Amino acid sequence: MKKTSIEVKVGDLIIGGNNPVVIQSMTNTDTCDTTATVAQIQRLVQQGCQLVRLTAADIEQAENLYNIKNELQRLGCNVPLVADIHFSPKAALISASVADKIRINPGNYVDRKWKPSFTESDYEDILNKAKENLLPLVDTCRKHNTAIRIGVNHGSLSERILFKYGNTPKAMAESAMEYLRLFNQMDFHNIVVSLKASQVRTMYQANKLLVDMMQKEDMYYPLHLGVTEAGDELQGRIKSICGIAPLLMQHIGSTIRVSLTEEPENEIPVAKSIASVCTDCPDKEVLYIAEKAYGLLENKISTLDKTNPSDKDILQALDIERYKAEFIACPSCGRTKYNIQEALSQVKQACSHLKSLKIAVMGCIVNGPGEMADADYGYIGAGDDTVNLYRGKTPVYTHVKQEDAVNKLIEIIKADGKWQEA
Repeated sequence: MKKTSIEVKVGDLIIGGNNPVVIQSMTNTDTCDTTATVAQIQRLVQQGCQLVRLTAADIEQAENLYNIKNELQRLGCNVPLVADIHFSPKAALISASVADKIRINPGNYVDRKWKPSFTESDYEDILNKAKENLLPLVDTCRKHNTAIRIGVNHGSLSERILFKYGNTPKAMAESAMEYLRLFNQMDFHNIVVSLKASQVRTMYQANKLLVDMMQKEDMYYPLHLGVTEAGDELQGRIKSICGIAPLLMQHIGSTIRVSLTEEPENEIPVAKSIASVCTDCPDKEVLYIAEKAYGLLENKISTLDKTNPSDKDILQALDIERYKAEFIACPSCGRTKYNIQEALSQVKQACSHLKSLKIAVMGCIVNGPGEMADADYGYIGAGDDTVNLYRGKTPVYTHVKQEDAVNKLIEIIKADGKWQEA
């Protein structure tokens, strides 16, 4: 960034400015289960997590943040907490009085209703409504010194933004800028911004665009970086490195999360290694991947050594060439109503040999259909241990029992003539 970002206080943490990169993660327990959630937060903190996000999908979960925070403090754990809000402004107001930061998604916080087209008058009316809805939240956050994260997801952009800008990195940046302008009008600046996508290139380009757009309007808010739905194992780690590290190398980003479909504690060592690119003693393997990814993302090089397994993984992570089946998978959270780690393992076991395919395994319908991006097939949790199966973004089967879902997925792939025997 041409100018250092402002500092934002979140609990005892300072995000932005010249402070070190903050490592964060998210619980995947039910936020109403105080015992399980507190235990998981303690494990995260023991690994080095500095900021923990929890789902506050409804009023009940938002209210239980009090119990969680009180129990953590009783145990001597003062890690700052972030409440993740999607569709409920009421839950946001409750959360803002106890959490150290709340995360709202412009794509589904106010203007969620679908319309085939939008006039300029529609845009003005919706933004006025958004400001009206945000005023009580800003007042509560101001009263309790609570920060706000404007968290834009590629898979849940509003219909209004999609109509005007298309499903593009620019749309993501514009979605964030709309809310930044509204908060600026209200003289509220305790803000962090994130633009996340499951496609590395989309996430990277969106963040670069946002930095340019902010600076043109004299805004310097700290950015939270992450490749969402990165998956698991080596593939998830390399995608995360390819998206996050090249931005950090350009002094873009003040806090990061690695989103793996594994236990949240596994994210922390990876995030630490990525953050090391900002230090004098970087992780050499991560630095190699970061430099190669930067060269490809900035069109300074066009390809890599295809005889080198690491280079092939980088090319695959950036969607330049595909050498093996690609799996998009969310890390799960308190909204996930089935065992997504087990589901991903089963889908990979059945389909890993299908080298030409990209398959999405998602935890819920909040971002699932949108974040599948250009996946060939989707496997999305629908609650009550059932799954919805998609061909592209078109639903084929709904509420399939989880024990039958992999066979049904194979059935769809076979019907499309894309199945090959292992």
